[in-house]
Amino acid sequence: MLKTKDILDEKDKRLRQISKEVTFPLTKEDKETIDIMIKYLHDSQIDELSEKYDLRPGMGMSAVQLGILKRYFVVVNEISGPDDEKKEFETYVLINPKIISNSVEQIYVEEGEGCLSVNRPVEGIVPRYARVTMEAYDEEGRKIHVRAREELAICFQHELDHLNGILFMDHIDPKNPYKGKDQMRGI
Repeated sequence: MLKTKDILDEKDKRLRQISKEVTFPLTKEDKETIDIMIKYLHDSQIDELSEKYDLRPGMGMSAVQLGILKRYFVVVNEISGPDDEKKEFETYVLINPKIISNSVEQIYVEEGEGCLSVNRPVEGIVPRYARVTMEAYDEEGRKIHVRAREELAICFQHELDHLNGILFMDHIDPKNPYKGKDQMRGI
């Protein structure tokens, strides 16, 4: 079982490398890694499991965060409402992803963006597109298009950055961490 300690820390130089394109069919190891990532992200968002297994909650993870320099990431997005008895999730596996269109409108996470590889608070806003359309491949090698908005769009952009050796704080202006806030919408 994947543990929080198995996720690379921001100081690890591998997180600054550009991941390589994936070829199909996927290797057995890549399929297993994807399943492990999905289970971690799912369990980390369920309070009892997160506490029981000491998992830091997250909704996205890139292969590079496990030291695998390949262009794929997984997102497990909660879609159930606050009053729903049981949590429900949508799972996305995007292989060789790229943004093919985006909104002009930019947004940011009001309480600040976080990352499973960054174990400290980071002040400032990270400008992100409010809506993106991603082109990628699924686990069978079929081309897919996924449209995302708001929180899901932010997560996709965050994970895509990982594949390019970029961490979220790279987008924050060190001299003025809240620069441009009045031109964007907080969510």
